[in-house]
Amino acid sequence: MDILQLQRKAAELRADVLTMITNAGSGHPGGSLSMMEIIVALFYRQMKIDPENPSAEGRDRFVLSKGHAAPALYAVLADKGFIDKREIENFRQLGSCLQGHPDKKKTPGIDASTGSLGQGVAIAGGMALGAKRSGNDCQIYTVVGDGELQEGLVWEAAMAAVHYKLDNLTVIVDNNGLQIDGRNDEVMSLGSIPEKYRAFGFKVFEIDGHDFEQILGALAAVVFNKPKCIVAHTVKGKGVSFMEDKVEWHGKSPSSEQLQQALKELIRDTDK
Repeated sequence: MDILQLQRKAAELRADVLTMITNAGSGHPGGSLSMMEIIVALFYRQMKIDPENPSAEGRDRFVLSKGHAAPALYAVLADKGFIDKREIENFRQLGSCLQGHPDKKKTPGIDASTGSLGQGVAIAGGMALGAKRSGNDCQIYTVVGDGELQEGLVWEAAMAAVHYKLDNLTVIVDNNGLQIDGRNDEVMSLGSIPEKYRAFGFKVFEIDGHDFEQILGALAAVVFNKPKCIVAHTVKGKGVSFMEDKVEWHGKSPSSEQLQQALKELIRDTDK
């Protein structure tokens, strides 16, 4: 896919995310929309994956540390053919393989069950270390929320990643500035995220998280003997005017009328 096709795909998948959350009557639209360009760049251009063989030993791994943003991941997996696209209609329903947070045992294409914040980035580090020690040349990617960085486990994982020189690990921070209780700076200020990761010893890239050229450039950059951190500046609720940068859309289902308004905006984006 070229850049224009990736942009259209992101708009299309945002529509799928909002449709599934509205159908379920619950979910987390804000953080799902903010990370859409990141996950599209990974699954459509960067990662070595095969929907026909989702457990291939040599595949690249993806860990959604901010597991509440599962709708974005489910939309991608359905579009890529890991799961039947009709399954997204059953999001958060009893018996569905698409629950509120990713479940590795239920959903093809999910490499780690996540939900409790801070754990996913540590799991990704463990995967990267295991791959190094077994001679597997796969790459490990994880998306972590900026509010999630308030968890101490994240920094223990960062310390270990640098100690073990995990240059097969890429940590991507979805830096949208908001969390469930408000703005990060008001709840628990994170200071400079890039400076923190540099202090731990990561190679850090700071980008616009909605610019595919910047995302792909940072993902493709080769780093030796240290892990990579991409701090992606994003907008919570990106793509829908009444959701953008609004904390109340962290975990809230649109009404049917709001869904229709959002879909009209996203359809305009696919037509560009």
